[in-house]
Amino acid sequence: MSTRLPLTAAVTVAALGILAIGLGVVPAGAAPGKGHGEDLRVATYNLSLNRASAGELEADLSTPNDQQARTVAEVIQRANPDVILLNEFDYVPNMRAVDLFRGNYLALGQGGADPVDYPYAYVAPSNTGIPSGFDLNNDGKVGGGDDALGFGAFEGQYGMAVLSKYPIDTENVRTFQNFLWKDMPGALLPDNPATPQPADWFSPEELEVARLSSKSHWDVPVKVGSHTLHVLASHPTPPTFDGPEDRNGRRNHDEVRFWADYVTPGKSNYIVDDEGGKRGLRTSEQFVIVGDQNADPLDGDSVDATVSQFLDSKRIIDPLPASDGAVEAAALQGGVNATQKGDPRNDTADFADTARGNLRADYVLPSAGTRVLGSGVFWPTQADPLSRLTGVYPFPGSDHRLVWVDMQVRG
Repeated sequence: MSTRLPLTAAVTVAALGILAIGLGVVPAGAAPGKGHGEDLRVATYNLSLNRASAGELEADLSTPNDQQARTVAEVIQRANPDVILLNEFDYVPNMRAVDLFRGNYLALGQGGADPVDYPYAYVAPSNTGIPSGFDLNNDGKVGGGDDALGFGAFEGQYGMAVLSKYPIDTENVRTFQNFLWKDMPGALLPDNPATPQPADWFSPEELEVARLSSKSHWDVPVKVGSHTLHVLASHPTPPTFDGPEDRNGRRNHDEVRFWADYVTPGKSNYIVDDEGGKRGLRTSEQFVIVGDQNADPLDGDSVDATVSQFLDSKRIIDPLPASDGAVEAAALQGGVNATQKGDPRNDTADFADTARGNLRADYVLPSAGTRVLGSGVFWPTQADPLSRLTGVYPFPGSDHRLVWVDMQVRG
């Protein structure tokens, strides 16, 4: 694992003192067993670099002067992950936007931080903004972001990218952009409450085009020495912005379920990738699930038990990344935060305090048996000079926080 830049006490939460020997969790800094593997920091960050129109992100990143991009780049530099998923980074073909972000922002020290180099990257098309040709929101009109295969004003809006200091095995990346929602056994297809038939929000013709993934699901193999880590990246739709049919809430639930099934033998038999390959991960393959899942275990608008599909799985570890800044923010902001059930230490997103409140939305979840060395959420307290990078609404960078886990990759 590459040398880390110093992190403040507000953002270095070393495994939270978790005693989970059965899951292989150890305190940060503990000496790894000889030959057990290589240490790696994996992160996810919804950095809100989405733009309102096609081409705008590429234009903004074409110079090193975009203040929001400088802010989120500094967050990445200070956390210094080896592999990171970027959510809400508009898809631009031929890696043009990613190359600009790497060259004009990450390769230049921001705010006193050292530059960081990611020689490897992966981007691919997103379902966002692709016209479906159907009235998927049943408002009597066809067209616009809400009738697209994934919500978006243009193709690729709210896309994602994986950056890595280690080689990406691009030949063996698997994408699941085209997987149809109806092909998931027991899918929570939305129901039209005005009719007696169940799960009939979509017509039979619409079911033939309605895709499960609002952006895409990617299995990105990263080569760490002689080992391979499968980075399972996604960004499920927010479980809001719909009606009593709960179209987005149900889709969010099943997008989360997709990875839970993919890593579980006996549950992944239905999964087919965009090249026609039909299988999930083998039990011998090490993975980490990353992304803004838009679902909190206890609070918010998601369908009940959505994240429990991850957190209750015997195939997945939850290192419970935390920060003192999130605790402080919940107390200072009040509102809905005062009545939430979840521990604010684990919040990763700063949402409206009159509605959803702050939530745990972003996750880095290694496979069972992984040796976890530490974890944290980049959410400094207000007394920390680095709080200028997170701030309060209107945020200088993003309403989400970078989440990281230190882990050991082995064969």
